Amino acid sequence: MDVIGLVAIIFFYVLILMVGLWAGRKTKHSSDCQEGEKTDEVMLAGRNIGVVVGIFTMTATWVGGAYINGTAEALYNGGLLGCQAPFGYSISLVMGGLLFAEKMRAQGYVTMLDPFQNKYGERVGGLLFLPALLGEVFWSAAILAALGATLSVILGIAITPSVVISALIAIFYTFTGGLYAVAYTDVVQLFCIFIGLWVCVPAALLSEASGDISRNAEDWVGSIGGFRETVLWWDYMLLLIFGGIPWQVYFQRVLSSRTASGAKMLSFVAALGCLIMAIPPVLIGAIARNTS
Repeated sequence: MDVIGLVAIIFFYVLILMVGLWAGRKTKHSSDCQEGEKTDEVMLAGRNIGVVVGIFTMTATWVGGAYINGTAEALYNGGLLGCQAPFGYSISLVMGGLLFAEKMRAQGYVTMLDPFQNKYGERVGGLLFLPALLGEVFWSAAILAALGATLSVILGIAITPSVVISALIAIFYTFTGGLYAVAYTDVVQLFCIFIGLWVCVPAALLSEASGDISRNAEDWVGSIGGFRETVLWWDYMLLLIFGGIPWQVYFQRVLSSRTASGAKMLSFVAALGCLIMAIPPVLIGAIARNTS
């Protein structure tokens, strides 16, 4: 087991936990709120998320372990043209900001299902909750699986305990601090991901087994294929673009913004953030594709 790596991981987990508990104090100070206001405090951080924190937490909503690992893996397997998630989700954020963010925040909804429930009744709202729930469960599973796989490779520990411990820490600070805790820990996590990935890029480039990716551009750029492959490519791309909009965690960030115009801006800047955060894993995937 890598002792230095283990110490670094423990330090990171303690840091995240402490930041989450510190941020949670903002929610605890609202204990004298009425029931409806208390719901807003826990689920939407009192609709008081500022621009800077909002941009970070909106970007981190997409840029997790599954996004980073999946981007590198997709480029390794299919080249840049096969790496659709960064582009699809960025377009999704732009469309969400143009069409929905400002209007949803101006109406003061609590969840993305509120307009449907108000229009069609509680039964329809309850029915629409089921696919939304399944989407969150599967997305959470993908994030935890990516985290477990990463820790397993770095530290040589089993995937199951790393996933369980990570989930318990996240549940604890979310339960105690609500969206405040999630938003502020997103800032720390995104910063650590950005620094860590850019440290990995030169290390991978300087490896003796790595080739010069500039000399094999056609290889790591990849190709789509024939007519059938092109149709499937567009099918997946449209799934990413339109499937990224009806997502509760996206609208949770939108609805937690201080202003309606701010909610729209968060979507636009986060779209750029998703593309920027995809650069290191794209380079890592390209390096791996040209490694002997």
